[in-house]
Amino acid sequence: MKGIICAGGRGTRLNPLTKVVNKHLLPIYDKPMVYYPLGTLIGMGINDITIVTGSHQLDQFKELIGDGSEFNCTVNYAVQDESLGIANAIYKAKEFCEGSKVAVILGDNIFFEKVPSRLESFENGCELFLKEVHDPERFGVPTLDGDKIIKVTEKPIKPDSEYAVTGLYIYDQNLFEYIERLKPSDRGEYEVTDLSNIYLKESVVKANFLNDAWLDAGTFESLYKANELVRERITNSDRKSILKTKDESISSVREKSTR
Repeated sequence: MKGIICAGGRGTRLNPLTKVVNKHLLPIYDKPMVYYPLGTLIGMGINDITIVTGSHQLDQFKELIGDGSEFNCTVNYAVQDESLGIANAIYKAKEFCEGSKVAVILGDNIFFEKVPSRLESFENGCELFLKEVHDPERFGVPTLDGDKIIKVTEKPIKPDSEYAVTGLYIYDQNLFEYIERLKPSDRGEYEVTDLSNIYLKESVVKANFLNDAWLDAGTFESLYKANELVRERITNSDRKSILKTKDESISSVREKSTR
């Protein structure tokens, strides 16, 4: 299985912090934001990863992460310069991931638990990771029948549930074929929600329910909260890492939260 980190966009909600720095390179306490989704994928056993970002930001990521050897993985890069949505960003990684099962994570998503997944037994369809939130209208929202997902609606005015579809997805080899079927939404983007609904129509969609904290660190408030939570969970005696560079250990929020 291969991994994709979507780390493009202009980060306008975080201006002026993002005027010259990509949002995903902003600090979350003691390390750059992008290290968290990178750590999540590596913690899932994925070591072939593509980062999708804008061409004017590419050098920043390459300087920080390089080819991934520092983290015992392989990192490739793909470019998305137009704001055409998450599904379009995923498609930009087709060169590196076509024909493989793929885990996609948004670069501003921070998971505070070991992400439950059965990568070895995953065969077809897709898996979505859901978290109960107080403001589901900000996200893609699943309509549920028990633990079964019936449909997903993007930013509904009246949500059908209190769950958000978080920015972590697992797809089978049909991923890029299904993206090619998508049409732009009213806001001119290729929506990952529409991709989920194609999977619901054509295949199997499994829901994984998260228990511990999850944050989309794309606003000032959530960015601040992410820094607070990470700081709370890091202690001098508890810095075991899933991301190890040649010179240092980078503490893993995901592992610490399960202790």
